[in-house]
Amino acid sequence: MTRPFNVLFLCTGNSARSILSEAILNREGEGRFRAFSAGSFPKGEVHPAALALLGELGYSTEGYRSKSWDEFAAPDAPPLDFIFTVCDNAAGETCPIWPGKPVTAHWGIEDPAAVEGDGQREAFWQAYLALKRRIDLLLALPLASLDELSVAERLRAIGKTADEEAALG
Repeated sequence: MTRPFNVLFLCTGNSARSILSEAILNREGEGRFRAFSAGSFPKGEVHPAALALLGELGYSTEGYRSKSWDEFAAPDAPPLDFIFTVCDNAAGETCPIWPGKPVTAHWGIEDPAAVEGDGQREAFWQAYLALKRRIDLLLALPLASLDELSVAERLRAIGKTADEEAALG
């Protein structure tokens, strides 16, 4: 492939988990990947705690916005190679028909925005760490040498493996 892989991270509100994922992959993917995020019912703004955490970790916080997944189903949207749902609600929703038949996988993460008060920063930190682990596993895959079915199986396994690790604690 001569262009970077285009990846869309989906969540219902597109204010926290999908934004964190977009930031992580764009930095860690070093030009091999181009990440985007969107939501089925976008909140209209990025959660302040997501932007604060990204800023603390040295990520640029410019340009992030809560947007609808409809933008990525439009004819002029970038061609998508991979789509990851990062919340259970988005995984169960009827998605648009994605042009090009991208490989999809579910990488569910607990919603840090659902935590209020003193535990919220820790919830965002835990979500970040879980997403970073999954993205690191994605980046380690030998994508050029795998067929489409193998890629799909491995991407789905990343979500399951990370879930099992989290349960073991």
